[in-house]
Amino acid sequence: MDPACAEAVELARAEAVAMAGGDVVGEHLGVVAEADRVVTHRFESTQPGYVGWHWSVTVVRAARAKAVTVNECVLLPGDTAVLAPEWLPWEDRVRPDDLGAGDLIPVPEHDPRLEPGYTDADKLISDIDLRQVVDELGLGRERVLSRFGRIDAAQRWYEGDGGPYTDIAKAAPAPCSTCGFAVPVSGLLGQSFGVCTNERTPFDGTTVSWDHGCGGHSDVQIVPVDRRGAGGDEPVHDTVTLDEVGTH
Repeated sequence: MDPACAEAVELARAEAVAMAGGDVVGEHLGVVAEADRVVTHRFESTQPGYVGWHWSVTVVRAARAKAVTVNECVLLPGDTAVLAPEWLPWEDRVRPDDLGAGDLIPVPEHDPRLEPGYTDADKLISDIDLRQVVDELGLGRERVLSRFGRIDAAQRWYEGDGGPYTDIAKAAPAPCSTCGFAVPVSGLLGQSFGVCTNERTPFDGTTVSWDHGCGGHSDVQIVPVDRRGAGGDEPVHDTVTLDEVGTH
């Protein structure tokens, strides 16, 4: 470590004070050698809102020169500094419950979840009558769900609250595939999913997998008392099992 640069504590402090003000530059925290005749002095930052930060002032000395000069002065975070969360693109920050009335969520031009509803429609369907037929059949959407989009949605639904892995699904008396309240969805997704229509369950109006289930299954019924064997039926004697009686 260059002795002249290491001893230039007051020079480094003066630079930090000139940049930030004397009331926010605290005690000297140490010095670090960066290279030949290049060292960095660190000073505590007492500025409100910057707990754990420090002023870093790098000083240098040219070869065969006696004078030490300041190279840079910056405010840096330390190990205990409070930092802002890592920046994320908006498409990764937005959550489903962030969408409110009047809000718009733009779809990327090349979203892998979507594909053209009909390839180059303006070129292939230039006939007005043909385009009218296409619109009447419901084929006029410019983009439809792609194979990737179907797989992405299916995996998300299957691993969510409407899938088979939740506690309520594991304790269900029977799967949704046998429930009269489950209505199939159209398309390929209908092979694995339906929509619950039972208003007495938390899944009403939501997508559920066919192997999902809950206590609101359509086959769950109240059995009348006279069908439970408690309405005057003759007692049933077990003539098969042997009771073991201990001896004393």
